[in-house]
Amino acid sequence: MKINRLIYILGIVCLSVTTYAQKKEFKFGKINPEDFNIRPSGQDSAAAAVKIFDVGDCYFQYNERTGFSFIFERHIRYKIINKNAYDLADFKIPLYKSSNSNREDLLRMEAATYNMEAGKMAVTKLSKDSKFTEEFNKNYQIKKYTLGNVKEGSIIEYKYAISSPFIFNLRGWTFQSDIPTLYSEYNVRIPEYFVYKPSYQGYYKINQTKNEMVNANYIIGINSNATYTQYVMENVPSLKKEPFITTVDDYMTSIDFELMGTRYPNDTYRDLTGNWPKIIKGLVSDENFGLFVKKNAAAKSLLPSIIKTETDPLKITTLIYNYIKSNVKWNDSYNLYTSELNPKTILDKKTGNSADINLLLLSFLREAKIDANALLVSTRSNGMHPGFPLITKFNSVLVHVKGLGKDLILDATNKDHFLGMVSFENLNHQGFSIDIKTETGAWITTEPEFGDEKIYSYMLTLDKENKLKGSILQYYKGYGALSRRNSYRSNANEAEFIKNIKKDKQGLEIDSYKLNNLDNFDEILSEELAVTIEENVEEAGNLIYLNPLLYERTKENFFKHETRNFPVDFAYPMKESIRAIINFPADYDIEKLPQGGVFKLPENKGSFSISFINQDKTVLVRSTIEINKTLFKPEEYFDIKELFKTIIEKQAEQIVFKKKS
Repeated sequence: MKINRLIYILGIVCLSVTTYAQKKEFKFGKINPEDFNIRPSGQDSAAAAVKIFDVGDCYFQYNERTGFSFIFERHIRYKIINKNAYDLADFKIPLYKSSNSNREDLLRMEAATYNMEAGKMAVTKLSKDSKFTEEFNKNYQIKKYTLGNVKEGSIIEYKYAISSPFIFNLRGWTFQSDIPTLYSEYNVRIPEYFVYKPSYQGYYKINQTKNEMVNANYIIGINSNATYTQYVMENVPSLKKEPFITTVDDYMTSIDFELMGTRYPNDTYRDLTGNWPKIIKGLVSDENFGLFVKKNAAAKSLLPSIIKTETDPLKITTLIYNYIKSNVKWNDSYNLYTSELNPKTILDKKTGNSADINLLLLSFLREAKIDANALLVSTRSNGMHPGFPLITKFNSVLVHVKGLGKDLILDATNKDHFLGMVSFENLNHQGFSIDIKTETGAWITTEPEFGDEKIYSYMLTLDKENKLKGSILQYYKGYGALSRRNSYRSNANEAEFIKNIKKDKQGLEIDSYKLNNLDNFDEILSEELAVTIEENVEEAGNLIYLNPLLYERTKENFFKHETRNFPVDFAYPMKESIRAIINFPADYDIEKLPQGGVFKLPENKGSFSISFINQDKTVLVRSTIEINKTLFKPEEYFDIKELFKTIIEKQAEQIVFKKKS
């Protein structure tokens, strides 16, 4: 199921300066004196900096030996408002390099800080000892620069150029950031030999101010043209990261380009990735994708010892899945392609990226005659795939199993995943399923059939010293269980885990602890705690105040803004139940018992219920929160915000006891 992004054209906040587009002064070092008076206003009045302008140019050049490459130039200037923006003085330029020695090169870089001192402008240029180079990994080198003499009121600017041979992905442009932008412009000149597909993101309209053919001779003796397109945006408000989203980049106004095809002189048009059949065919014939899966020597050798005499397809799938996730450890890297050419190499290394592991799983399943496909996905941090044929918008792969009564999506990158569970990062609503045998594909939903479920059960007795003593039982299902298992395994030992449980729980002493079903995924993960709790009861005269939900109540509303311009994305459904039984002394009476209630979102999208019952010196409290929908549209934001506001208010209410005279 394809998720359609809703586009909203919103009112753009104005800043307290003249529109910068009218000035068009982009010469390095030429600072307008009035720029020192720039101040943000409106919804961005508290901004720590203002981006005065951000101008980019992308154009091509040709070399007889290496062919086409593109030059990317950028010139950016900031006004620093306060110290919270001092980190803008630290600038990074990542440069990509491939395994075949092709690499991006930094052609030039200049930067400076400007301050008004005694009515005159003082310039601090980038010093030689403020330049650093970091070999980040095998694919990226990062150039780092630090400007000096940056203070409140400073103006800083950077100007640099990069040469890149990687023309498949032309440099895109982001018009919006986490600070307000007065003027943003991107100029692109594309030779007539290349056809690129633009991809737009965000909620604001990008103005295309120029789109024309211009002369551009790349090869000596051959006259040619280029398409010159200019994109401009003015007075762009900042976009702040908010909770429950995929990545903020999904919602920032931007444009990207992917090469669809070529039409060189004396040659026919060559379609590279312009349609799904072309993309599928390319993947199936790729030695790090389809050809990797088809190599069956390792699977043929190991399958007899894995499945033995089992004939049931679901059980065979489970046995293979458990074998792969137990024998190959994920290296924390997402990738669409394998790092090796042969499945046996991955098994021997016992480690690999997401494609290594899941395409290895697919190879074994296919050899066992299980109907399974490769499932292309874009992770949450990589952003939503726009839905049309763009191979570069995918960055990971899962396995889509069919014919088992219901479809299953498998992800063997975590040994704590059970059959049908994929990592939170891979829950991005949709994926593209590719049948390697028939070379066909289709979008399918990746919405999980289970969610994050937690159950907390308190059985406590309140004594006259205001201590609570008894037991806490905690149950975890689905993603709640996965999270708890990950938390438990991340500690060196159980004693350290117990210490971390107590860390943010005031007055909690754990007298004994037991964890059940850590490695049994068919059963509910549970914890049994014998506890003594102090410092959670308040006494005022003969009145005793107690919040019976103790440590598990919701204390903060994640939805603080009045409106929200992009969806609320929970990734999976959630349910949290708290049941508290509090026994209190015979000479205590209930002075005040909070009133319960049931609060529901429209169409059963979510609900909250809470109840308080007093019977025979025992108070029974039940609280349940359910979020049944994974993705809420911006127009549904008010409802979800008000639901959590109610949850916080009601769960904060206290029981008031009164001591008998």
